[in-house]
Amino acid sequence: MGNERLYDTFVRLCEIRSPTGEEREVTDTLAAELRSLGLAVEEDDAAGAAAAGAGNLLARVPGERDEYVMFCAHVDTVPLNGMVEVVNDEGVFRSAGDTILGADNKAAVAVFMELVRRGVERTPPVGIELLLTVAEEQGLCGAKAFDLDKLRAEVGFVLDHAGPVGEVITATPTQMKILADFVGVEAHAGVRPEDGSSAIEAAAAAISRMDLGRLDEGTTANVGIIRGGTSGNVVPGHCLIHAEARGLDSGRAAEVAGQIADACAWGASEFGCDVDVRVEELFRGYKVPASSPGLGLAEESLRGIGVEPRRTAIGGGSDANVFRLGGFDSVLLANGPDAVHTADEHVAAADLDRMLAVCEGILARA
Repeated sequence: MGNERLYDTFVRLCEIRSPTGEEREVTDTLAAELRSLGLAVEEDDAAGAAAAGAGNLLARVPGERDEYVMFCAHVDTVPLNGMVEVVNDEGVFRSAGDTILGADNKAAVAVFMELVRRGVERTPPVGIELLLTVAEEQGLCGAKAFDLDKLRAEVGFVLDHAGPVGEVITATPTQMKILADFVGVEAHAGVRPEDGSSAIEAAAAAISRMDLGRLDEGTTANVGIIRGGTSGNVVPGHCLIHAEARGLDSGRAAEVAGQIADACAWGASEFGCDVDVRVEELFRGYKVPASSPGLGLAEESLRGIGVEPRRTAIGGGSDANVFRLGGFDSVLLANGPDAVHTADEHVAAADLDRMLAVCEGILARA
């Protein structure tokens, strides 16, 4: 029989709406539950800087030794319409409707809450330092606003990769965001189109000049949003495109972002428009060295539950990117969810059990 308390926590948290910017209810719920266990809970002032509905939460469970291991998950989700209703489909949790499930990242939040409850019931070998962040889905903003000097731990674990339990993430990309705002001249499309300069044409020409998709084994590029125009009978005077470039090599990611910016400048000039291009690094990639204590702990703990660890590189980012950039040894682990950010998102109860066992193994080995 599985851990019903863990499962109940997971379902309850998923059914609390918490898209980025609306984290207050779930944050207050978690803070109240942690305080009911007798723990001191600190909420920082990250809400403003992160454009979140609440701040990051930090709580600790003392261990037999005055040492700590940090466990981190984020409480926000991607945008969704309506409310989540969770069903247990023969041991697999799914959304009953057409919304996301929210296992990204409430599967990890639920596991950590159970880890904390067990730590209160029976003192763990070392202390548990629980960090619950906000605004992760919109650029890791909560983690960026968190003061790493508050941590007592020297190693931490982020359970936020949608993959099979056993994957240990040892390399992630740098992500560059490119916003291009094309400004043309509006005119009546049926009466005097020659007086206008189409911002949409300029943007389309720019996109046609870009190399998109998987550019090589470690690099991708994408245009995800095109927005412009006011009416079908008006030559559009404005068009915005939102693009990105990612690369396991940071220099390559910056190079591709520059090529996208150059294509925008060319498209604007071809169609008599102006363009304002802004390039921003959302997060910096990393490679975990073989000497990382966190890496060793993770792999030993996975083997301890009979799972052979698999080191892998991925194309996404997590709060671990921010922590590693800040010099903190954090390791990103896969925690079982699949098809995240879609209505088909799901996670097996058995994977929640496995990740709880891995976390307990980390505490035992720390």
